[in-house]
Amino acid sequence: MLILGIDPGYAIVGYGAVDYTYGRFSPVRFGAITTSAGMEFSARLEMIYQDMTALLDRTPVRALSIEKLFFTNNKTTAIEVAEARGVILLSARQHNVPVFEYTPMQVKQSVVGYGKAEKHQVMEMTRQLLGLSEVPRPDDTADALALAICHAHSANSLLTYLK
Repeated sequence: MLILGIDPGYAIVGYGAVDYTYGRFSPVRFGAITTSAGMEFSARLEMIYQDMTALLDRTPVRALSIEKLFFTNNKTTAIEVAEARGVILLSARQHNVPVFEYTPMQVKQSVVGYGKAEKHQVMEMTRQLLGLSEVPRPDDTADALALAICHAHSANSLLTYLK
């Protein structure tokens, strides 16, 4: 099963496509969509949408795994990230890709086995599970790959495809 993990943002959107077959992971494509701070915000959203659409055009995924948002401090940032997340969800919908959401704690639990694991532990385990020589950069890319791994480990994700 080909899964696309997305770490949403408006400056950097991490993405990571992972093939999960017979209990083994293989990285397919990973990187980041970046927008410049000096760009008008609507232009940033347009760029994210166009790049996501192009990514989904060339990567025939069966599922998109994205981080659930919850912010407690900066509401302005939360709104802007939510808007970027909206264009990402729209591009998935237009490609008929089902979307699954996971909290950071669920990702940590799934990848490391401990819901309160530290970021560096998640990144290192992601590297190991994918057989990579180093942790992907930027961090958003590694987070996206961890989200794809989380979905593969999710019992619900596997049961959904057995119907």
